[in-house]
Amino acid sequence: MADEGKATDEAEIRRLIDEWVRAFRAKDIKGVMSVFATDVVSYDIVPPLRYVGAAAYRKPWEEAFASYQTPVGYEVRDPSITIGEDVAFSHSLNRVSGTLTDGVRTELWLRWTIGLRKIDGEWLVTHEHASVPVDLMTGRAALDLEP
Repeated sequence: MADEGKATDEAEIRRLIDEWVRAFRAKDIKGVMSVFATDVVSYDIVPPLRYVGAAAYRKPWEEAFASYQTPVGYEVRDPSITIGEDVAFSHSLNRVSGTLTDGVRTELWLRWTIGLRKIDGEWLVTHEHASVPVDLMTGRAALDLEP
C-alpha cells in the first residue's frame, strides 16, 4: 500500500513539473505560479537574494517573460524525486533558451532544487532554489557550462 502511495505521489510531482515546464514555455504566468504555495520561499538566479511569498515572486516572472520573445525553451534534465509522507524534494539540471526582445539569443543551464509539501492533498512547491555556478576568480557567472 505504501509503495502504491509513493508511486502515485511521484506521478503527481512529475505531472506538476511537466505542467510547470509547459506553462514556462508558453510564458503563462498563471500556470507558472499555480505550482507555488502562497508562502513559497525562492532563491532564484535573479536578485534579490530571496523572494518570500507567491505575490512577491510573481513580479520577477512577469519581468522575465516580458524580456523574451515567444517561444521560450525549457528542459528539465533527469529530475530526481525523493518523497516522504507529506514532504518531497526534486533536483535537476535545467536548460533555458530563447531570444530576448532585443534579438539576442540566450541559452544557459542552471541547477534547480524544489521542496514540496502536500497541502490539503495537493503537492505544492514551498521552496525553490535555482543557481548557476560562479567563477570565484572573476566573480562572474559561468553560463557556458553544459552537463
